[in-house]
Amino acid sequence: MHRLCRIAGIHASHHRKRSKPGSTGPTPHDDLLAVVDEHGVIRHEFVADGPNKVWLWDISEHPTKEGKLYICAFKEVWSNKIVGYSIDTRMRSSLARAAMCNAIALRSPEGTVCHSDRGGQFRAKRTQTLLRNNSLIGSMGRSYGAGDNASMESFFSLLQKNVLNTRRWDTRAELRLAIVSWIETKYNRRRRQRGLGKLTPVEFETIYTDAKAA
Repeated sequence: MHRLCRIAGIHASHHRKRSKPGSTGPTPHDDLLAVVDEHGVIRHEFVADGPNKVWLWDISEHPTKEGKLYICAFKEVWSNKIVGYSIDTRMRSSLARAAMCNAIALRSPEGTVCHSDRGGQFRAKRTQTLLRNNSLIGSMGRSYGAGDNASMESFFSLLQKNVLNTRRWDTRAELRLAIVSWIETKYNRRRRQRGLGKLTPVEFETIYTDAKAA
């Protein structure tokens, strides 16, 4: 596991290329977060009653003068904390696996539902094997259906607004540093969220841990 986690570098960005409708191929998982409301409309419930119950993951990209930088991140639904990520210069399936290894090393999950879209990086055989070997449960939305991973997209929108679009980036290295700094020092530790009672993700998890230990 540590060998895999070492490849979880860190590079980033937003707005990835979407595959054409019907070109993503069959999904290896059901959509476990989809529900049908009283009007028969399918929507998604991004809720969890404790840590490591449901994670969301997705990939985003952003250009620099050296070329694009890609980030794959895992978001804890319960606390909205980013619990693992990887950054690279290419959007390969290894990017998704590196992010998964990072999250696994930090959280030691078991039976966690990991929800994504149907991107090839998530459907890759080696990615699916890594999920199974670590007792994680895959979930996939419809082929890039609207709202299928809206909660994760909201994080990338914040990243875009607060980091990626603030300037033009000369190198991948400086953009990578800016992304990591924002996630670790601002988003997880300083950004207060209404859904968490105006606590930060780190504060929310700390209070839960202290209460459980009491």
